[in-house]
Amino acid sequence: MNVLVTGATGFLGSHMVKELVKEGHHVIIFKRSSSNCRRIAQVLPYLCVYNLDKTGIDVPFQEIGEIHAVIHTATCYGRDNESMAEIAAANISFPLQLLETAVAYGTKTFFNTDTFSNTGSLISNYLPGYHLSKKHFLEWGRYFSETKGIRFINMKLEHLYGPLDSEQKFIPKVINSCLNNEPELLLSPGEQKRDFIYLDDAISAYLVLLDKTPEQTSSFYEYQVGTGVSTSIRDLVELIHRVTRSRTLLKFGAIPYRDNEIMFSQAVIDPLVALGWVSKVGLEAGIETLIQIAKGS
Repeated sequence: MNVLVTGATGFLGSHMVKELVKEGHHVIIFKRSSSNCRRIAQVLPYLCVYNLDKTGIDVPFQEIGEIHAVIHTATCYGRDNESMAEIAAANISFPLQLLETAVAYGTKTFFNTDTFSNTGSLISNYLPGYHLSKKHFLEWGRYFSETKGIRFINMKLEHLYGPLDSEQKFIPKVINSCLNNEPELLLSPGEQKRDFIYLDDAISAYLVLLDKTPEQTSSFYEYQVGTGVSTSIRDLVELIHRVTRSRTLLKFGAIPYRDNEIMFSQAVIDPLVALGWVSKVGLEAGIETLIQIAKGS
């Protein structure tokens, strides 16, 4: 298939394009001229690359011919002090233009990468622009699927972790703190539960659905992508602490929960399992892999 991927230089997108290339797909990516391509350096020669700062969104559709699917992984969290307008431009305006273009050129399927925290009516005080923009674009996707004849597949990812993630993310930060035996690690009480899914498992869900798209007859699908197992933050941190044999003092309760904190999240994976998908990497195995990578082993 001809598959266009956004966010290809990021955490999820970079691993996505590697797997798509391995599966024999023709992969087209959008990036910027200034993008850091270290994560995709090995597969860059096998990709069809378009720099968004130098070309229009419609150019790949004109030049490649039929693009069978778009996998949208690019996102702006607002962690770097981006304005609300900048977040909306990245998370609503850009994918909406891409969705409109895909419809205009007859693309059959659009995968949207969503988050487990985009649930319910409350907007978290943590990264509110990100969460609000995710909600808005999902509604646009639903509208287009109902009126424009494109299949919109919303992938609601649980807590994703894996190699080459940002060191500012929670799991890499805890691993590095424990490996470095920092004097103390300030934490919330840690009673909130999350469904931690290893990167490879999440990507395999996309690939299963990509393979199954010719069989899908509805215009809108939503899949919860997780392991179906929920683990407390405290148990996760204690696992990392134990495996690293760290001397870091874990200070649970040193910081309060965030306002509107989600205290429980666990994916309902039956629809994915029914399609032949299975989670293969358990939490302890995944954490041990990341620790070995962090240690340079």
